[in-house]
Amino acid sequence: MYELEVENLKRFSGYIAQIIRPSNMRGFMSLYLDPEMERILSEERSSVTCAAKMLLEKMWTLQEQGWFRSFLDHLLAGEYTGLHKAIEEWNFEKIEQMTPHKKLLERIEASFTNQIKPVEILTYMTECFTPRECEEIRATDEQKGHIAASEKLTECLKRSDKSNWFKLLILALQRCNYDTALQLLDPETDGNKAVQEIDMSEEFQFDLCMHSYLISLLFSAVLDAELGPSKTKGQKILRNYQRELAEPAFDGKNTIVCAPTGCGKTLVALAICEDHLKTRREKNAKIVFLATKVEVFAQQLKEFSDYFSSTDDDVRGICGDMDEKTPMKVIAENNDIIVLTPQILLNALNKGELPSLSIFTLLIFDECHNTTGKHPYNMLMASYLDSKLNERGEPLPQIVGLTASVGIGTFKNQQEAENNICQLCANLDVTVISTVEQNKEELMSFVHIPEKDFYAVEKRPNDPFVSIIKDIMSTIESHARRTYDIESLSNIPHNEQGTQKYEQWIVDVQKKCCVLQMDDKEEESRVCRALFNYTEHLRKYNDALIINEDARTKDALNYLDSFFQQVRQAGFDETEQKLTPCIYQCSRPKHLRMDGENPKLKRLIYILNELYRLNDKTRTLLFVKTRALAEALKNWIEETESLKYLKPSILIGRKTDTKGFGMTPTSKKGVLESFKSSDHSNILIATSVADEGIDIPQCNLVLMYEYIGNVVKMVQVRGRGRAEGSKCIFVSSKTEWVEKEKLNMHQEKIVDEAVANLQQSKDLMLTKVSIAVFQKEDKAKRDYIKSIPVRPRDEDRYRLVCSKCKQFACFSDDLRLLEESHHIVLDRRFFERCQTKPHGKPISFLGITKKMKVFCGLCRHDWGLTATYMNIDDLPLIKVKSFVLENCATKQQYKCTKWTEVPFSIKTFDIAEIESL
Repeated sequence: MYELEVENLKRFSGYIAQIIRPSNMRGFMSLYLDPEMERILSEERSSVTCAAKMLLEKMWTLQEQGWFRSFLDHLLAGEYTGLHKAIEEWNFEKIEQMTPHKKLLERIEASFTNQIKPVEILTYMTECFTPRECEEIRATDEQKGHIAASEKLTECLKRSDKSNWFKLLILALQRCNYDTALQLLDPETDGNKAVQEIDMSEEFQFDLCMHSYLISLLFSAVLDAELGPSKTKGQKILRNYQRELAEPAFDGKNTIVCAPTGCGKTLVALAICEDHLKTRREKNAKIVFLATKVEVFAQQLKEFSDYFSSTDDDVRGICGDMDEKTPMKVIAENNDIIVLTPQILLNALNKGELPSLSIFTLLIFDECHNTTGKHPYNMLMASYLDSKLNERGEPLPQIVGLTASVGIGTFKNQQEAENNICQLCANLDVTVISTVEQNKEELMSFVHIPEKDFYAVEKRPNDPFVSIIKDIMSTIESHARRTYDIESLSNIPHNEQGTQKYEQWIVDVQKKCCVLQMDDKEEESRVCRALFNYTEHLRKYNDALIINEDARTKDALNYLDSFFQQVRQAGFDETEQKLTPCIYQCSRPKHLRMDGENPKLKRLIYILNELYRLNDKTRTLLFVKTRALAEALKNWIEETESLKYLKPSILIGRKTDTKGFGMTPTSKKGVLESFKSSDHSNILIATSVADEGIDIPQCNLVLMYEYIGNVVKMVQVRGRGRAEGSKCIFVSSKTEWVEKEKLNMHQEKIVDEAVANLQQSKDLMLTKVSIAVFQKEDKAKRDYIKSIPVRPRDEDRYRLVCSKCKQFACFSDDLRLLEESHHIVLDRRFFERCQTKPHGKPISFLGITKKMKVFCGLCRHDWGLTATYMNIDDLPLIKVKSFVLENCATKQQYKCTKWTEVPFSIKTFDIAEIESL
């Protein structure tokens, strides 16, 4: 039953035995290995590793149902979070990456343990140890002294499964001024020569003391529209606080500029660019300004174009929504400033259109707090850092980041916040944080931080709509179970209907359905199609419960009616016939008589009417989580007599599928311009598309309606209120969300204190040496990933079948790659297996014109579209996420969400193949 799990446990037993401590697994052993527990614990007193191996060997023989899941649960309870994740995903990459550091610690242990006081180290490394380990280290220190406790601490680190333990150890040693121990841990040098080999000239020491401690925090928002007398055509005069922010960058230093939203950070960036072009004119200065969102890109491109309109400097902008045919190399050669979305630049580097970032002399990252994880910003900086650390000798561009907050990641205290800030600085290769210190009074005279209020609201009491919808969902679940054992498809709990957790369960079940295989292929198709329909209906009912909680029952019913209208227009299959007329329509009339008033909406009416009574010029941004809720609240305001004067408009993201709804870039731009410059709308209802970077100077009321995030999001959303006397109001019926938002406010203060401490401290926290530790660690991870052999694309033939009903669509060798990004089907018989209907908004891009939408001929699942290219009509452009890939030889099935994940190679499109058909 657990053959695969046992085989993998054996395969990775070497790693597991070096981490796990059997005495931390007593609960598991008492359930499944009670007769062996005493012997294993006795062995642990002699050798923890041998005892761990004994535990694993006994586990391999277990036959009881559920032992493996219990093992994972006890790992998590024992705080083996890294090992738990590695086993759950069977990916020990992060565990393996720790090996060099553990071996280094083992080699220097004899000397290292004499150089530290472990109780001091513990203060800065609590997240690397369990409470039991901390207690044991402190007890050992009291009873046996520092050296014995240091040996205990070292032993715990060598068995750690926390991927950041080495970084935190370095930082802890720096904080405690254990220079000799630091020298021992530098793997690039021989023993204690580490610091001596650094050039400690007077100039270097001065630079170290005066500048390296500053953490640069520059977070790009948008140009303050109230520049008053400072604003002239083209050139603009900086205020004193803006010049203070720009000074480190003027000096050529890699800098993060961190300042409040609305203070004019874009003007600071423009001044930095202007200065850079003047001072580097003879060195062929070239600047790239990066914006994370298309909406912000358009706004910033206009600012740059206007600012440099009276100069000889050429400005060009490109984003993903533009039909741009000019090669990036040509654009870079012929322009001084290029405004881009980051993926454009990343694609150009990956495709070899640009040799490296060294062709630019300045990179500016708007909203630079995004430089983490797999964000395009971080991928670009990884390329930069690889060039730097590989010492290729090529010139590297200056880096400037703009941000309103550096409160990235999770943290519980100031030390953890400082660690996160250090990581961001390492990612951006900066050692200077530029904040306003000398001109705070001037800054606060131009920047208005909105007053924050909280409204905790009651939920609907005894809502009969919820009971009826949940009964319908339970009925659908019963039908699904009679079709197949859906409980076996997902381990995610799904007893909380009307929640995000339930949505996750639906997504997981649908994912597993796609690759469900049976001997009877007709039965497989029937089951997969039925389960897809059941779960899709459950998803819509779950959405309706969420809408009903935050809006009106009427809005939830309208949402369901719209969905079932689409189903009706497409035609019912057997399952949908059961779900729609028999279940929904039978219950539908009852709902209309039970639309009680939602307490949250009642409170919203009070807030809006009161604030507009006090100031009839109020402009409101109302933030909500989902597009469906944005539409529902818009309808509610328009239909509420006391609010219709607000004339609401909505701002949401682009359309992502055929059944959803969204906005084009043009329509979004029109909504924003209308809201900013006219009285056509007094309230803009927006999703997260508006929470970062968009400039709305007139806004003086920000409403966060069941809308919550982390510290950075809170700062960004609050900062949308630019006008003097602005308010930011948080409305929620969830007590825990109100507390979370209050915690965000507390954490904002922690971040400010962390920045101030890092700027003023003299403990080498942000020296070039410290930043280098982070960068070397991250580079080692990247190098390890690159060293893993890429699985070669096999030559097997694959069938592409519909992910909903398993209807055959085409073979893998029928596919061709068009314009490096679009995948077309050559086989003209493809149209015998699909249906087409006109595209609602036919558009052209890269010489391709959308014509028709393509759906599965059996179940009407969205497969893609047809297009015209070079006068060739009806080329099917399909999306891989709509299909399951089945190996023709092995019959094994795969589900891919991106074309880069497919296991086979795809030939480039050749027009001659079309002509020969």
